[in-house]
Amino acid sequence: MQKLGKREEQIMQVVWQLGKAFIKDIIDGLPEPKPHYNTVATMVKILTEKGFLQAEKLGNTFQYSPKVLLADYRQQDMASIKKKYFGNSFANMLTHFAKEENLSDKELDELIQLIKSKKSN
Repeated sequence: MQKLGKREEQIMQVVWQLGKAFIKDIIDGLPEPKPHYNTVATMVKILTEKGFLQAEKLGNTFQYSPKVLLADYRQQDMASIKKKYFGNSFANMLTHFAKEENLSDKELDELIQLIKSKKSN
């Protein structure tokens, strides 16, 4: 699976959230400044060609839906970040986020409980 560019990822976030969307819906979901309709249409076409979106013709327009699930993309993206920045070590990655994100005691306790519950399974 390819890594998405910034604008591609923004478009996919909108489509993942909506489930199905027309170009106008995607534009409405993007942050300001809103890109031009033709720009979004071109990006959506590229995402369709890359296999991230599927198009369904409805009348004289297309409705788009995700072909790649958010969970699948997130998993691949996190694995890439773990490998690239943390020596493929989940522990190093988790330690980094625990320190850098200033997690509260409650959040740290939740993480510890989650790790313990996964360890016992």
